[in-house]
Amino acid sequence: MMRRQGRSSSAKKKAALAVLGILLAAALCGTAWILLRGGGQGKTDTAGTDQDGRQAEEEGRPAEEDDAAGEETEDQTPEEQLAARVQETLDGMTLEEKVNQLFMVTPEQLTGVGTAVQAGEATRAALEQHPVGGVIYFAQNLQSPDQTRQMLANTSQYGEEAAGFPIFLSVDEEGGQVSRIASNPAFQVPSFEYMSQVGQRGNTQEAYDIGSQIGAYLRDLGFNMDAAPDADVLTNPANEVVKYRSFGSDPQLVASMAETELQGLRDQGIIGMYKHFPGHGGTTADSHQGYAYVEENLEQLMSQALVPFQDGIDKGVQVIMVSHIACPNVTGDNTPATLSSVMITDVLRGQMGFDGMVMTDALNMGAITSQYSSADAAVKALQAGVDMLLMPEDFESAFQGVLQAVSDGRLTEERIDQSVERILRIKLSM
Repeated sequence: MMRRQGRSSSAKKKAALAVLGILLAAALCGTAWILLRGGGQGKTDTAGTDQDGRQAEEEGRPAEEDDAAGEETEDQTPEEQLAARVQETLDGMTLEEKVNQLFMVTPEQLTGVGTAVQAGEATRAALEQHPVGGVIYFAQNLQSPDQTRQMLANTSQYGEEAAGFPIFLSVDEEGGQVSRIASNPAFQVPSFEYMSQVGQRGNTQEAYDIGSQIGAYLRDLGFNMDAAPDADVLTNPANEVVKYRSFGSDPQLVASMAETELQGLRDQGIIGMYKHFPGHGGTTADSHQGYAYVEENLEQLMSQALVPFQDGIDKGVQVIMVSHIACPNVTGDNTPATLSSVMITDVLRGQMGFDGMVMTDALNMGAITSQYSSADAAVKALQAGVDMLLMPEDFESAFQGVLQAVSDGRLTEERIDQSVERILRIKLSM
């Protein structure tokens, strides 16, 4: 009996040792498999999961939210993704940052120097204080290719550091009469005939080539925006303001030529714009000097001067510049179009369907400064539906005027948001 129990106990021990051996072997095999699997990645899957989890915890969200966010982004169209980025950016901005984005100024207005030909610490400090939406340059700022490239590269860097997204760097380079760069032999870039002469030939390929060549040298220098093409229809033969800048008196021809010049700019990565809504071709006076107006009613404008603008809107133009021309037979008063809600909100946005960025012509022109302070002009333009304010006579006064208008209720922050959203839609897709 005792011998049978001893044998039984010995058998149990052997069985137990066998099971233990099997378990150890299985554990070793499992460890080896994990190591082999993780070897190609330099770490085990478990370690990777832990790292993802720690990263998610550091960012204040559960690890599984990463996958959900990725799937959500994949399900969105590019337009929806852009809209989400715009809204996220807008939500992170202060009111002062938003209002700064509404302004495009000269480098002199930004920094206070006499003539700006470089961008150093003064520019950096100015953009930190006023991260404006854009800077526009003129002939006196542009001395040579290397000087221009360095100035624009620095301004671009400082602007993006201050705002967190690109800054518009613009110039008036229509080709022909208005050529800030091509008129300077130091740049050795192509120069072109008056656009009126180009228009007489009616060759849209020529207009495209002009836009493309201008866009190429602007991009090379560091610009990203051009205040061109001129989409004015020359309806008044006595007009001297855009006589040589307009493609002609045929609205359809002007529409076709403007469209192809704009496309040439776009294909080189330059944001162009149509100007000068509702059309400077019917005036006799020059709004640079003072009051200018057109006599046409809305029906007449729609059949002539507004044809190129409507065509551009239908084909996706991103920016339209509004002039200081009064349209008394449309608005019932002598308010410049720049400050008229009838012309901008009712006609341009409502009737013509434009939801892009509306920019004023320069607010330091006589048609504005002879009647309005810088603050009043800026506020009235925003109330009318404008998005970007170009070159107010007194930038600081205009900036403070807009902030005060929000404070006292003449403008709402929601109204400011509408304009900043349109600006960001372009900037975040650049």
